[in-house]
Amino acid sequence: MRLSETQIEKFKERGFLNVGRVYNDEEADRLLERMMQVIAGTSRGKAEAVRNMRGGEDDRDKPVVIQIVNTWQADDMFRAHLYHPQICEMATQLIGTDVLRVWHDQVQYKPPVRGGTTDWHQDHPYWPIIQPADLISAWVALDDATTENGCMRMVARSHLWGPHKGGTIGTNPDDFSPTPDLSLVPTGEKIEIVPCEVKKGECMFHHCLTWHGSPTNPSQKGRPAIAVHYMPGWTRYEPNRTHIMEHRVTVKPGEELKGHFFPTVWDHGPITPPASWSPGS
Repeated sequence: MRLSETQIEKFKERGFLNVGRVYNDEEADRLLERMMQVIAGTSRGKAEAVRNMRGGEDDRDKPVVIQIVNTWQADDMFRAHLYHPQICEMATQLIGTDVLRVWHDQVQYKPPVRGGTTDWHQDHPYWPIIQPADLISAWVALDDATTENGCMRMVARSHLWGPHKGGTIGTNPDDFSPTPDLSLVPTGEKIEIVPCEVKKGECMFHHCLTWHGSPTNPSQKGRPAIAVHYMPGWTRYEPNRTHIMEHRVTVKPGEELKGHFFPTVWDHGPITPPASWSPGS
């Protein structure tokens, strides 16, 4: 499943791209079932983190966004997902690399009715131990992500505007619009907000500097998805501030970031996932 030159140029211009289906309904349902096991704590392994980003799981009146970091450490189906040959090939095309590694994966699950917001931000400034800002994320919907249940919004071309004050854009709570420092928006540009509905089994890529966020989910339907943050082979470990994954790093500052917890998933072609994996292997 290779991308056309038109698709690649569209991504380079806008900073995000829906490439269509990578899983059928049955495959997406199986991943969703496994994701819920990780959230419930009944999976075989343990993720790097499972937490409510909004801090209100014990209060039924508070919003909830359940974040999982490295779902693949907890479940072999999500580990195989990292190596999905079509997703990986498309990622290499969009980045322009022959070697692809995993920085980490991430779930931000918005449950029905009380799913909270993910405020406007850029990804790379929140990853202060890696350089340069050449990563992309492959966001796969495990059920329909719609405007009703809190699908992501992107700002077209914003990946070309550089890092914005530590990645935090600012969010207007009344209409969920970004509230950036307008002096950092290039002259002649406009803030073009694009709602990005992604159907079950579809994949949407976005650049690590693209402004994005997602509003609440007041609907009766959850918004489950899995994002894998892919990095090119030249990504370096360059610590500036701390990050949840830093204790897994085994290379020295300035060296390419690779190792047991940052698997290579493409090397001039697809790689078969290892038959088994354990945190201590």
